[in-house]
Amino acid sequence: MIEINNLSVSRDGARILHDVTLNVPPGRLAAIIGPNGAGKSTLLHCMAGLLPPDCGQVLVNSRNIHALSEARRALILSLLTQAQGTIPRLSVQDLVAFGRWPHHRGRPTATDRAITAKALARFDLDQLATRNVETLSGGQRQRAFVAMAYAQSTPWMFLDEPLAALDPKYVRDIMDRLRDMTGDKTGQRSIALVLHDLSVAARYADFCIAMKAGRIIAAGPWRDIVTSDLLSDLYDTPLRVAQLDGVPVVMGL
Repeated sequence: MIEINNLSVSRDGARILHDVTLNVPPGRLAAIIGPNGAGKSTLLHCMAGLLPPDCGQVLVNSRNIHALSEARRALILSLLTQAQGTIPRLSVQDLVAFGRWPHHRGRPTATDRAITAKALARFDLDQLATRNVETLSGGQRQRAFVAMAYAQSTPWMFLDEPLAALDPKYVRDIMDRLRDMTGDKTGQRSIALVLHDLSVAARYADFCIAMKAGRIIAAGPWRDIVTSDLLSDLYDTPLRVAQLDGVPVVMGL
């Protein structure tokens, strides 16, 4: 469980988050949605312990994330940011193996190598393992970065706009894999991610957090959040939630 209590955050002298109080249940795929400038990425980064709050606290599994060392946080959560730099001539296998660094600190064991191999297999990267990351397509590269976060073996994974600039094939591929990683089964992950595509959020997320102007407008099961009225108010434009072959789709009017 993530418990956020009376959280306020400023950046460069401007208040970005205002008195945010929120509980995010474990074992779910939680989508953070809202218009540009809503504070979605700021909230995610604060949840990850990267941004210190002006006031309030973030508890991840009952531990104050900002009171923990960076090394300790890295064993609880992994964060994939929007901009991922790559090292020239870095192979996919080496990139994914970086996810194990918080565990071995430069002295990888057989367990670390086995988990790296598992991550490569889970994200269908076996045939690309020796390829240079810079030679991959955008979708393949993003899949490799998500695999690196997965290899970190943390109970929580935070992903900041992991679908940016991806075509529909790779959007579906990544979201199918993320959705399969959550749930109540042993070893499953809890995932929170920032999404702009509302139809993707409606289809895959089972918990949604709606933000606007640095505040939580609503949070709960997706059926309670992804409604025509709430989304229209959230984005200040008419939107309609419909069903297409049993799949929810969000359309402009």
